[in-house]
Amino acid sequence: MDSQDSTDDGSDWPVDKLTALRLGRKLVTEVPASRPGRRAFVDVSPIRDRSDDRARDEGWVRADRGRRFRLRHREYDGDRLNGFDHDIGAVLVASADAADEAALRAALTAWGLRPDAFVHPWETDDPG
Repeated sequence: MDSQDSTDDGSDWPVDKLTALRLGRKLVTEVPASRPGRRAFVDVSPIRDRSDDRARDEGWVRADRGRRFRLRHREYDGDRLNGFDHDIGAVLVASADAADEAALRAALTAWGLRPDAFVHPWETDDPG
């Protein structure tokens, strides 16, 4: 892997994705669903705090290497993803919190996920 594609701390996050997380932006990956006709996604959502709210009120975005994160694995009825009722039949399969980037990496490893599989939400069909 090229040094420009990974971070200086040795993690597997592509630099642009790690930067997005540090700026408080959610990332998503599609994972196998439990059965045909279903679609499943895992999202990593940085937990925002009052400092983020203040920065937003001042017109900027705060980067934070010490962010906490929430992971959620959700599954949906594939036929409902494009409508307003995508949550009918949706299931929260698993959820976890990570206290920092190292704990996030450990949680992803435990879930069998690679950081480089995550993309921005608009690059997926994830309705969440």
